[in-house]
Amino acid sequence: MSRRLVYLLRHGQTASNAARVFQHPETPLSEQGEREAQRVAERLAGAGIALVLASDFARARATAERVATASGAPLELEPLLQERSFGALRGRPYADVGSDPFARGFVPPGGESWGEFETRVDRAWERVLAAAGRAPGHLAVVTHGLVCHALAARRLALPAGAGPLRGFANTSLTVIDAAPPHAVSLLACTAHLAGADAPGA
Repeated sequence: MSRRLVYLLRHGQTASNAARVFQHPETPLSEQGEREAQRVAERLAGAGIALVLASDFARARATAERVATASGAPLELEPLLQERSFGALRGRPYADVGSDPFARGFVPPGGESWGEFETRVDRAWERVLAAAGRAPGHLAVVTHGLVCHALAARRLALPAGAGPLRGFANTSLTVIDAAPPHAVSLLACTAHLAGADAPGA
């Protein structure tokens, strides 16, 4: 297989996603999130995925387990793929913060600044490319919304006319060429959820 692809996925929905609450690492998938994870796993079952790399947070791991089972591929956990840490804000609604918690200058108490987070995501991308290089087929990466956004903004060659980056819906799929310049052929697609419950925010 000469051309290697990276299938980048956000995890399925959680109750905290739906309630717009900063999440703990152990937050599980909701029932809807489990259905979403199964849908995307079925979509990728015949894609030639040979390895699944995932954040070790519960919601990403549970999504990745379904992808790995459907693909017959091994699963490896990579802590560098964790969502941005919001520290002491975990468990609190976004609306209670009193300012925009996603603004560039906002540093959550006990959490990561944008710069610290982006530096970590850069290291995670190096691990992703190394995994893509050693996998005997395509690579699936299951991570989080802000990680997907940081990769798309900093590391990927987006399709012409893609427009400004917006949020990545739960189980949205982005397909990337593993070779530089890491061209994106599919961006944040949720076609596998058509006819199902609406994906969570």
